Amino acid sequence: MTLPHLTLDSFLPYKLVHTAELVADSLAARYEAEFGLSRPEWRVLASLGARDGVMAKDLAAETRLDKVKVSRLLTRLEQHQLVERRACQGDQRAALVHLTDKGRTHYQTIVPKVLEWEKAMLEGLSAAQYQALYQALDALQHRVHELDQAGNDAASV
Repeated sequence: MTLPHLTLDSFLPYKLVHTAELVADSLAARYEAEFGLSRPEWRVLASLGARDGVMAKDLAAETRLDKVKVSRLLTRLEQHQLVERRACQGDQRAALVHLTDKGRTHYQTIVPKVLEWEKAMLEGLSAAQYQALYQALDALQHRVHELDQAGNDAASV
């Protein structure tokens, strides 16, 4: 039996990951050197900048980082006085994560830079291409969730 031939450059999962890494690396250059933030740290700050006062488990889900990694990131960000954890009023065992004034200043300084970079990157696409890309990515994400759910359903039988 002959196995089908696979060329990584024409294998869509590889192309998506490769493109995502190129984009993420280029974007990270906008904040890593000046602010000393890693990509995961920026993800957490960006998430908090959009909606302050979030539980760590929700940050993990939103940033697609595991809970242990988020916990370590929060400790580091606390040491740099960028975030703080405060007891949740309804549940003293739980904590809500907030940006500090310093963290908010970092966020407000970085956001215009990354949005400017995004705009420059997107100048390479027409409006129709951008819309088609966005729709295709949404469709792929939806389909992967369906496939994962089907796999989980099959595994539980």
